[in-house]
This record gives sequence, structure tokens and C-alpha cells, in this order.
Amino acid sequence: MRKVMILNGPNLDQLGTREPELYGTLTLAGIETLCKETAATLGFDVDFRQTNDEATLIGWLHEAAKSDVAVIMNPAAFTHYSVAIRDAAAMLTAPLIEVHLSNPIAREEFRHTSLISGISKGTISGFGAQSYVLALNALAKL
Repeated sequence: MRKVMILNGPNLDQLGTREPELYGTLTLAGIETLCKETAATLGFDVDFRQTNDEATLIGWLHEAAKSDVAVIMNPAAFTHYSVAIRDAAAMLTAPLIEVHLSNPIAREEFRHTSLISGISKGTISGFGAQSYVLALNALAKL
């Protein structure tokens, strides 16, 4: 099985209760289950992680780069301002797919800029938890 890391940034551990009108009621654990079920049908072994800490996320990206592992990442708020996460993600040699539950372009103007999109193979946003499923399917076709 091919390994894929699914990395999640800040506040995603609050899904299910955080702004359900925007993010839905599915918890991050529910998204993890959905990802693992989808990945199994595609021949992927998923390593699913979440952190509220920028340094931890950078460390995980370094780990993926050293291991040549594909990454699906929802950087959450780090999307818009973390040059450090962008630089760590740029070291990846395997594909990187950026995902978002909501559509950042349809939200506040400060969310319109992604430092990650320019170094990603692609970006999938606005489909709720299905954004992750779509990313796994896209990765399987690369």
C-alpha cells in the first residue's frame, strides 16, 4: 500500500461544534474515518494528523519530505500567512494536494490568498468533508 499523510492545521479539532453552519457537524474523527475508508478502496495507507501548532506541522512536512510521502493538507488558518509552512511544503518531492472544507474565495477577503496553492499539485475546496475524498481520488490518478 502507498502511504499518504493527511495533515490538518489549527482549530480543525473543533469541527462538529465550531461554526456548524459553515463547516458542518461532522467531527474531525468522522473525517478521518471517511478518509481511511476511501483510502482503503484506493490502495492507500493513511496517516491522519491534526495540530494547532505551526512547528509541529512543519516537522510533519519535513518527515513527509524525507520519506517521499504524498501529502493532503488542510493548513486551515496557516494557509494565509505561514511562510514557514509554505517553505516546508515546498521541500516535498511527492505530490501535495491542498484541501479546505469551505471555499476561502467565497469568504472574507483575507482568506483569498493561499501561500500553499502555488506549490500544490492542486487545491480542492468548498465541498466539506468530500474535499478530502476528492483529494484522495485525485492522488490515486496521479
